[in-house]
Amino acid sequence: MLDRSSEPAGGAPATNDARQWLTVLARYREPNVGRGLFELAVTVAAFAALWAIMWWSLSVSYFLSLLIAIPAAAFMVRLFVIQHDCGHGAFFRQKSLNDTLGRALGVITMTPYDVWKRAHAIHHATSGNLDRRGVGDITTLTVREYEALPFRSRMAYRFYRHPLVLFGIGPAYMFLLQHRLPVGFMRNGVTPWVSAMATNLLILAIAAGMMWLVGIWQFLMIQLPIIALGASLGVWLFYVQHQFEDTVWESGSDWNLSHAALYGSSFYDLPAALHWLTAFIGFHHIHHMCSRIPFYRLKQVIRDNPELAGTRRITLVDSLGCVRLTLWDEARQKLVTFRDARASARRG
Repeated sequence: MLDRSSEPAGGAPATNDARQWLTVLARYREPNVGRGLFELAVTVAAFAALWAIMWWSLSVSYFLSLLIAIPAAAFMVRLFVIQHDCGHGAFFRQKSLNDTLGRALGVITMTPYDVWKRAHAIHHATSGNLDRRGVGDITTLTVREYEALPFRSRMAYRFYRHPLVLFGIGPAYMFLLQHRLPVGFMRNGVTPWVSAMATNLLILAIAAGMMWLVGIWQFLMIQLPIIALGASLGVWLFYVQHQFEDTVWESGSDWNLSHAALYGSSFYDLPAALHWLTAFIGFHHIHHMCSRIPFYRLKQVIRDNPELAGTRRITLVDSLGCVRLTLWDEARQKLVTFRDARASARRG
């Protein structure tokens, strides 16, 4: 599945190599405010135009409106990636500007910015760490943990990992309902509550205004498909970025942050148009090594350092096979399917 030509001989990546990249990547951290504002303006304008076209198309055909919802959802994901850059302090130099823009975009993406920012910081600090799973990631069990579960719990995990749940029901639930409360952060003081409730109030205010402008049912017929599709696309991108066969999971002293960042995150090598549409978030191994690099500089990193293009590279076709991977096999150091785990248990 993966092109491993950039790894050291013997197939075992050297952790020191991952650390050395940090110095190289630090050169790309400086944001270009003009470029960033241009990317933001293009994305907001395209999203607004597509929303308006969907409203117009309701008088022609709802099927046409649903087709237009696909690119509209993609631009919502692009807005989410810009919000994501704000959370990493990568869009502006000033923290206050990053946070202000991030909170505003959180209303459009239905994601309370300060709650998400905290969860995502934990994800970056613990990615690939078997001892610190559970915040900001997709629930992943080891083969041993899965086999130790009672039957009912195993069925619940299989249900959770089913593609219809993972990429359909789950994302819609998360963005429409779960994000309305600071789930997992209710004991972390007032900030998560303020972030979630302020976002909810602004969403309600804007929704009420749009319903008055275009009609209640018309608004719901436009907005709900955009949210559902955008949520599914966003979760899919996040899934492929970490849930691939030769990702990295370690425990205890074996886990290393820079090693996990470089080899536990994929380079999702999409066609050029899709790279632009998803704000280059597929260059995820670079992002995890240096999260302060603005999204529009990630492509330049690969251009200047082509050896990174072969590290954990996954194509669009390759990514389809990732859906079946469900369990981490500690013995073989790879993600495996339920069937693979069962066959391995029989052999053992």
